[in-house]
Formats: sequence, C-alpha cells, structure tokens
Amino acid sequence: MSATLTQAAVGRVRGKGVGGLLLQRLFQAGLVAWMVGTLTFVLTRTLPGDMAYRIAAGRYGHDMVNSAAAEAVRAELALEQPAFTAYFGWLWDLVQFDLGRSLVSGAPVVHELWHQLGHSLGLAVSAVLLSLLLGPPLGLAAGLKPRGALDRTSEVAASVLRALPPFAVGLLLILLFSVTLGWLPAAGHGRTAHSVLPALTLALALAAVSSRVARNAMADVSQSAYYAFSRTKGLNERLSFLRHGLRNAAVPVIAYLGVQFVYLIEGVVVVETLFAWPGIGHALVHAIVARDVPMIQGTALVMGLLFVALNTLVDIVCHLLDPRRRHA
Repeated sequence: MSATLTQAAVGRVRGKGVGGLLLQRLFQAGLVAWMVGTLTFVLTRTLPGDMAYRIAAGRYGHDMVNSAAAEAVRAELALEQPAFTAYFGWLWDLVQFDLGRSLVSGAPVVHELWHQLGHSLGLAVSAVLLSLLLGPPLGLAAGLKPRGALDRTSEVAASVLRALPPFAVGLLLILLFSVTLGWLPAAGHGRTAHSVLPALTLALALAAVSSRVARNAMADVSQSAYYAFSRTKGLNERLSFLRHGLRNAAVPVIAYLGVQFVYLIEGVVVVETLFAWPGIGHALVHAIVARDVPMIQGTALVMGLLFVALNTLVDIVCHLLDPRRRHA
C-alpha cells in the first residue's frame, strides 16, 4: 500500500508538472465548493422540524421561543421563498465569494469561520506533530527488524487504536487523566493543558496508522539493493539509515498522512464536541442544531477546500522528497 501511495503521489506531479497540478486542483476546488454547498443546502432543507423555530431557539434560547418569535424570524429571513430561488441566490453569492451572515448571530460567516478555524488548525497541527513523534519513529524501529518483538507489539497496539472510534478514545483518556489521575482538565479552552487530551485523542489514531506505514516502508527499504550497496561500500548502519533509509521511507508516510486527513476532518467534529473545543467542528454541530444554513455551508466548504489544499501540498512534498524525481 505504501509503495502504491508514493507512486501515485509522485506520479501526479511528474505527469502534469507543478503548474498543471495546481491548475487541476483549482478546478477541483471549484467543483468541491459547488457540490458541498449544494448538498448542504438540500440536506438542511430536508431535515425534520420547523427551521424558523430552530433558528429562533438558537438566537433567544429554547425557553424564550414561542410561535410569535418563530414567525418573526420566518418573515425576517424570507424562509417561505421557494427553495429554487434561495438556492440560486446562494449560488450567486458564492460566485462573489460572499458566504453570507449567520442566521443566529448575524455576524458574517467569514469572520465566524476565521475565528473558529484558528482553534481547529491549532488542534490539528498539535495532533499531527504529536502523531509524528509517536508513530513513525516506532514504525522505523520495527521495520529494521521485521517480525521481531517490537514489530509484533506495535502491530497489536496499532490495530486496537485504529479500531476504536475517536469518541471512545477520548472518553478513555478523560477517565484516565482527568477523573482517575486528575492531571488534566476534561474539557474547555483557554490554557495549554486544555489542548492536551483532544490533541492526543486525534494523534493516537494517526500514529497507529503512520507507524505501520513507516514500518512497511522501512522494511522494503532495508531489503532493497541500494540499501545493501550502501553497507557494501563501507557505511555503518547509522549512516546507511540516515542517508538512504530515512528519506525513502519518509515519502509514503507523508503520502499516507495526506490520506489520513479525511480521518482528521471526521475526528475533529467529534473530538471538539466531546472536549467543548471552540473550533470549526464544534461550530458545525451547533449550526446544524440551530439550522444556521450559511454557517453549515461555510463550515463544510472550508473543510472540503482544506482537503483539496492538503492533498496538493502532499503531492508536491512527495515529489520533492523522492530521489527518483531527478531522473524524471
């Protein structure tokens, strides 16, 4: 799998060139924006319940809502207009890069997302860095001695961690570090300690996969002809690993981390809600409950475009790291 991911990532850049790849991904981003926006528009319109009542509840609180408040919201936001008209109005705003205003807070969606995205990106970067500290070093060490004790133990641990859903991992960490040991806060935001458990929850599953990808890549590299030749020409194990093993083994790990960004997007929504982290995933859950259509569309749009941007970045980085690019 690791070899296939590497060849695919490097091949996409090698076949089109960086300029061609960027042009293709720009078209892809436009297509993602249209599809995500359309799907969220249709799905929010088909949810059960009165949209006006839900929006009013988000504005004033469930205890303060009555039929008069719901009717006022319905008239203010023109919710009775045909869905066809509302859809093309949204499409025209999207062409002008206008995501509209939140139906609950009244603030521009762009401003809301900018604030929330900063918290989510901080959490995601912490999770990725933590996973890189945990997963690949363990995988590289296991790959140097395939089927050894370390390899077998890490394989079992990775299988267990990957099988558990994010909310289950998060709950176990809360029980251990917050309830039992009292070392870390269970939820909230404001101090560095608040970010440890949500970042670790996301990082463990990422590390579980990246450790096995690194292990397989290192096992392939250690059995290759060029790695054997590096030892034949007089390099010791340490220099052979640093000069010929590490760089080649890093390419599939980076490629697979790009694939795993799907998990990170999915996990952020659950983990931020579980730990009351004020990020884009937490905001998406609240927007769905309140039927805040512009916020739902804006949040889903940002998540989709982030996925396209990261895939583009991974392809370019893999191309730069792969020694074979010099012979392309």
